[in-house]
Amino acid sequence: MRKYEQLSKEIIENVGGKDNISSLSHCITRLRFKLKDESIANDDVLKKMDGIVTVMKSTGQYQVVIGNHVPDVYEVVCDLAGLGGDTIDNSGSDSPKGLLNKFIDIISGVFQPILGVLCAAGMIKGFNAVFTALGLYGETDGAYIMLNAIGDAMFQYMPIILGYTAAKKFKLKPFIGMLIGAVLCYSGIQLDTLASTGQPLYNLFTGTIFESPVYITFLGLPVIAMNYTSTVVPVILIVFLASKLEKMFAKIIPDVVKNFFVPMAVLLVSLPLGFMVIGPIATYASNIVGNGFLALFNFSPILCGALTGLLWQVLVIFGLHWGLVPIAMSNLMTMGFDTILVGAFVPSFAQTAVVAAMYFKLKDKKMKELCIPAIISGICGVTEPAIYGITLPRKKPFIYSCVGGAVAGAVMGVMNVKSYVMGGLGIFGIPNYINPTTGDMTGVYATTISIIVAIVVGFVLTFFLWKDDTIVEISKDNNSKGAVEKNKREVIYSPIKGEVKALEHMQDAAFSTGVLGKGVAITPKEGKVVAPFDGTVMTLFPTKHAIGIISDNGCELLIHIGLNTIQLEGKYFKSFVNQGDKIKKGQTLLTFDIESISKEGYCLETPVVVTNYSDYVDIVENTQKHISNSQELITVLA
Repeated sequence: MRKYEQLSKEIIENVGGKDNISSLSHCITRLRFKLKDESIANDDVLKKMDGIVTVMKSTGQYQVVIGNHVPDVYEVVCDLAGLGGDTIDNSGSDSPKGLLNKFIDIISGVFQPILGVLCAAGMIKGFNAVFTALGLYGETDGAYIMLNAIGDAMFQYMPIILGYTAAKKFKLKPFIGMLIGAVLCYSGIQLDTLASTGQPLYNLFTGTIFESPVYITFLGLPVIAMNYTSTVVPVILIVFLASKLEKMFAKIIPDVVKNFFVPMAVLLVSLPLGFMVIGPIATYASNIVGNGFLALFNFSPILCGALTGLLWQVLVIFGLHWGLVPIAMSNLMTMGFDTILVGAFVPSFAQTAVVAAMYFKLKDKKMKELCIPAIISGICGVTEPAIYGITLPRKKPFIYSCVGGAVAGAVMGVMNVKSYVMGGLGIFGIPNYINPTTGDMTGVYATTISIIVAIVVGFVLTFFLWKDDTIVEISKDNNSKGAVEKNKREVIYSPIKGEVKALEHMQDAAFSTGVLGKGVAITPKEGKVVAPFDGTVMTLFPTKHAIGIISDNGCELLIHIGLNTIQLEGKYFKSFVNQGDKIKKGQTLLTFDIESISKEGYCLETPVVVTNYSDYVDIVENTQKHISNSQELITVLA
């Protein structure tokens, strides 16, 4: 029998069997199940099993905490349950509710596997722009051409990459998804190519905003072309359609020819339908958007700038921004400047500022690592890593970036900013606002002010309003002091009787952001602090409102009674130990007068945090609301 096979069998059995598993993934220490019915899982049995630390339920996931050997258990569970890794079944009961939530879930799901390489490509594009701006080489130099190809290919051929990940998401054969993406990128089908090679066969809806040139037909039906390279939504929609068609054709096509006839039938139906349906919808929607913004600008440039800044990132996601581009280009050619698209310049700075604020508040170290390249590429105007990898999946940060873009766009409108070229992005697009005829820099100054507004609004909204509700996952720190014995777990019992809540919901930013440690907050129901383990008193504040202790196994814990209670200067607090004293679990450390402290107007939220959290692989908090001194509060895994 393989190592962990018995454990894996029991896990599968007690989560309701393999038929109850919609999907399975894992992080550093946890098996993360999506179950069709969580109610049939045996929580108590799993919690008592050897080899399992605990069971947690969060964000639609059923999490079995194993320890740092979870990858080995994961492989065995996948093998025994016949799972192909992290596959998704949207029919499960945990599917997001509401069209917006489903859309964001799908977008996040198809981008999650490529976040690392997406950030890498964005950084390469950004650095290439920086090196060119500094004069290290020109756009005809081999270094520029090579780096541009490396950085830009990811974005140019995005439909191919997303075709693969979307196919995994919708349980379509991945190479069918890739081929769908490749067809969308095929040069001969792009609007630019068709328009450059000949006149349209005819025009549809002549004289209306829906007027569309038709360059090709399919079986006599008009195909309204658009540019599909670099797009996101079209390939996802077509792959979704293809996944449904594949299931249908698999039922009716004989097994002897199914291997090649099913993919052929799927491609022959899904792609023409995609081109004939998605193309027209996108084209007409773009026309409506373009004409709507033009009418709004004629009514109020300020409102137009605000709305452009607010909606630009949303329009880009759906590919509807192309409705504004022809208007801007026409303005540049006829008047020598454009005022329609100026509001679209600033949202990238708001997006970048939002990610910068999230960096300080995110608890997941891996996600924090993604923020750095996303910020770098965002400064250079490449915001795809920030949007698809960080802000859009969390919704509110994306909204904050749109608000920042709206305010800054309104400022652009107020100052009547004009762009004179359609040039660089990000900080390299600032020269677009220099008047080439007079050399006037007024537009640059106004744009700089707008950029600052976008950054300030995006950062402030995110830093003060957004809270990270994800479960804490702490990566192993290979440079840790070595005080913690590896491959061990330690239980920290509650030092206080009271009501437990997540640390991020505290009023104090230093604790809620996790800067001072990872753990929970307790609102005391009894004015007594007892030792949560055997150990030593490291620090005892003179005001006796806080105490730092270390367990015999090396876990460092800070217990801070109330917020700003240092101002009481020790009043209402009493200590029963001194710094350096040895302590035993359950021993009284401090007492305090709850009623008197409350009457003085102080909040009694008490953070209990592990300060040397980087020495641990994972920290698991008790999720129950009420807790007593005899109950487990935190489990740390080394």
